[in-house]
Amino acid sequence: MLAPLLVYFITGQPIGAEYPVLKGFNFKGGMAIIPELLALVFALSIYTATYIAEAVRAGIEAVPPGQKEAAKSLGLKDHVILRKVVLPQALRVIIPPVINQFLNLTKNSSLATAIGYPELVTLFSGTTLNQVGQAIEIILMTMAVYLTISIVISLVLNWVNAKMEIKGR
Repeated sequence: MLAPLLVYFITGQPIGAEYPVLKGFNFKGGMAIIPELLALVFALSIYTATYIAEAVRAGIEAVPPGQKEAAKSLGLKDHVILRKVVLPQALRVIIPPVINQFLNLTKNSSLATAIGYPELVTLFSGTTLNQVGQAIEIILMTMAVYLTISIVISLVLNWVNAKMEIKGR
């Protein structure tokens, strides 16, 4: 909850934002959302959410039923069992496939070029290639940027995975 508010204030958006008002035959004010961005966010969210939901379901089902039964026999309520018993064990199973899905999401964002949304691939292969004219170098730069982004995401999430790992004897 704190992160969105922090970004909101860092970007300089005032609290009393300008609301759209009907003036004449059109609306004035407010914020315009590009239809391509809306389509991209919707498509990538739905696509990635299905895989993450499946990873979460598999992680929860991976917890042995005896764990839930033991917690139930102690008299714990269902929401407490889920929060204190099931989820900590399930996270160890959930995190590795979710790391892969975040990496896939980063790479799938390059498909925004297909719907005309200007993003990294469009910037490199369109604008920069037209200016410089050296296709191989531009493609190598694009690959290097995606590789760097993927490595940073992988390092951060693998660190999280290592923190959640069961410590051996």
